[in-house]
Amino acid sequence: MTDSLPEFQTQQNLLFVDDEPNILAALKRLFRSQGYQIFTAESGAQGLEIIAQHKIDLVISDMRMPEMNGAQFLEKVRMASPDTVRILLTGFADISSTVDAINKGQIYRYISKPWEDNDISISVRYALEQKQMALEKIRLEALIRKQNEELKDLNSNLEAKVKSRTEELRQAMGFLEVAHDKLKKSFFTSISIFSNLMELRETSMAGHSRRVADLARRLALRIGMSDTEAQEVMIAGLLHDIGKIGFPDYLLNKSFNTLSSEEREAVVKHPVVGQNALMSLEQLNGAAILIRSHHERFDGLGYPDGLAGLAIPLGARVLMIANEYESVQLGHLLASRMSAQEAQHFIQQGRGTRYDPQIVDAFIAHMSARDDQVKDRELAIRSNQLKRGMILSRDLVSRGGWVLLAKEYEMTDALIEQLQKYEKSDGHTLTIYIRLKG
Repeated sequence: MTDSLPEFQTQQNLLFVDDEPNILAALKRLFRSQGYQIFTAESGAQGLEIIAQHKIDLVISDMRMPEMNGAQFLEKVRMASPDTVRILLTGFADISSTVDAINKGQIYRYISKPWEDNDISISVRYALEQKQMALEKIRLEALIRKQNEELKDLNSNLEAKVKSRTEELRQAMGFLEVAHDKLKKSFFTSISIFSNLMELRETSMAGHSRRVADLARRLALRIGMSDTEAQEVMIAGLLHDIGKIGFPDYLLNKSFNTLSSEEREAVVKHPVVGQNALMSLEQLNGAAILIRSHHERFDGLGYPDGLAGLAIPLGARVLMIANEYESVQLGHLLASRMSAQEAQHFIQQGRGTRYDPQIVDAFIAHMSARDDQVKDRELAIRSNQLKRGMILSRDLVSRGGWVLLAKEYEMTDALIEQLQKYEKSDGHTLTIYIRLKG
């Protein structure tokens, strides 16, 4: 397994190969204005030298060149740099040569001369986007494999690890196994697994995504969004931090306003990374769009696209409030943590600047109603008072920050017995909040 994982480049490198200087000049002029780093070569041999010295993301080669034609050149590129996207530029109707390039060079596509600037620009952009998505998929798979190996190492060296944390992890996994019997056929099982990847990295985040998702869903319904739209907002809430999965631990622990410029540059990309990671799953396309925009501010000063007002998707405007209400309490947004009451005041202060005024009003109304009703709809009990059929009104969290059981779980005899065994082994009595009926 490789130790390093692929990273996104801030600037992508293009190589144009053609024996006609005027063609190279035209391509260079077209693409340099689009922010790419451009390399040119007047022969296949010169192009191969450049590829040996630089990481080239995409190459466009003419078909007819002396000594080494485009098909031969792209075949060598495939062998030397298989990740480089290959496009053939041909100005004559030679079907056999084009087929040869497709077979040997395994080109992405071919473009006829004279080309349309818009057509070739779109082709290059789409090709690079597909490449980036493929690299991100590889990176995530490598990261998961690495984490699996680390978990295996923990299990095989229990005596060498911190006992309390390892035992707590084992207990948490036991609860997950019981829960899996009920949820394994549900679409939300996969979503919960993705959501938990970040929270396994940092215990202070335990339950964060679930709380954000729950609040976002309630706000969505309060402002009149349909059940289907509210569910999409909830899914986006569960997965909103998936783009941070590759961050180093120290970066996860820093609040946004204390980041250096270099660190901030990395952090502001995570909504786009999260969208790209999910776009290949058709059922998550809508949620992926909301994830991309959940840090956009109503006044246009957010990221990654600087959207403002109603140009920001409605679900993303809802999700931003739910996320930042949670984040200021955890210390992820500002250097110091806020109480729940201070967090509510922070959201009110951002009305019309950071946040959509309509959704802020709905948020305040929801919080007022919740505070009035919370004592009437839940009861705090001990594990020896639990009975089969009772339903959790809050996430059940261990003293180490692990979510043992999620809100809305229905108690079974097996779960009650396992909770009591956990308390005995941990030496700590749990306070369990049960939802009252009626």
